[in-house]
Amino acid sequence: MNTIVGTYECKVDAKGRLMMPAPLKKQLTSSLQNGFVLKRSVFQPCLELYPMEEWNLMMQKINKLNRFVKKNNDFIRRFTAGVKIVEIDALGRLLVPKDLVVFSNISKDVVFSSAVNIVEIWDKDLYEKSISGEDMDFADLAEEVMGNINDDDNGIS
Repeated sequence: MNTIVGTYECKVDAKGRLMMPAPLKKQLTSSLQNGFVLKRSVFQPCLELYPMEEWNLMMQKINKLNRFVKKNNDFIRRFTAGVKIVEIDALGRLLVPKDLVVFSNISKDVVFSSAVNIVEIWDKDLYEKSISGEDMDFADLAEEVMGNINDDDNGIS
């Protein structure tokens, strides 16, 4: 698993193309020839860009679900709704299909935000609203999510 780092801004053109920021493109160099999967986020009004290797790992997990269990089948359908295989063209642009532009409310300014091994693609206004913290206390969230992790290997936490 490659960890992707950073938050980058760009503009979307009239055809729905995003210019991949150079520092992000450099981090994704090893994935450029294999392509990417672009999908709707499960929890947020944004898109998720999976390098094909990461997508294949995710599909290995999902393929372990018993499709004769209705909840599993419903989950798979919803998780893969709107999934598209995309590439970064020779000029470094990513074409976002119209249905995904509509889902994510991308209008003019866009934020690429690293999310460990994938990249979230947000409309800038929605991204700013999501990180503003108005709907949650981040300190409480951090304690709840990370508070019980104690990794003695590196002395952190």
